[in-house]
Amino acid sequence: MTRDDILDAAAQVFRQKGFHGASMSAIADAVNLQKASLYHHVASKQEILLALLDRALEMLTDHIAAISTQDIPADQKLRQMIRAYLSALAENADLTTVLLFEHRSLDKKTHARHVPQRDKFEGLWRDVLNEGVRTKVFDCSDTGMAVRALMGIMNWTLTWYRPDGDRSIEQVADEYAELLFHGLLK
Repeated sequence: MTRDDILDAAAQVFRQKGFHGASMSAIADAVNLQKASLYHHVASKQEILLALLDRALEMLTDHIAAISTQDIPADQKLRQMIRAYLSALAENADLTTVLLFEHRSLDKKTHARHVPQRDKFEGLWRDVLNEGVRTKVFDCSDTGMAVRALMGIMNWTLTWYRPDGDRSIEQVADEYAELLFHGLLK
């Protein structure tokens, strides 16, 4: 039994029951350990939650950072980033659901440790939008607000998207990009 096995199981338990509804016993059961043995690997649910949030943000940041540094126009970067982000959310639904919906369960001390990594991730999106404004590809007066709106749209996808549905995650990403770039007006 490895720490990664425990984290994978904890992500599933947290996704199913929520952080507050999950118990250390449920996590131990999910990996066929006695609760006391689980504490040999982790000290607390808070430690598990922070490890999962760190893992999710690192994975998402890696996906997005590689695109954000490409030498292509900002609109192409943003379109690719949207696709990569939504694909990563869908392919890692247990982990990313914990990131998006359970981060509020961090205690104050752990939350303070988590915020810089989250801000770094959001900064990648802001940087691409700012680049697009500088190069006159985008007309955006508040890139911070645009990033928050885009994150809200994309993050909520986890609540309704089904891989066996009528659209692939790539199609959803392309539709979001079109909506962002062209809006609703005729």
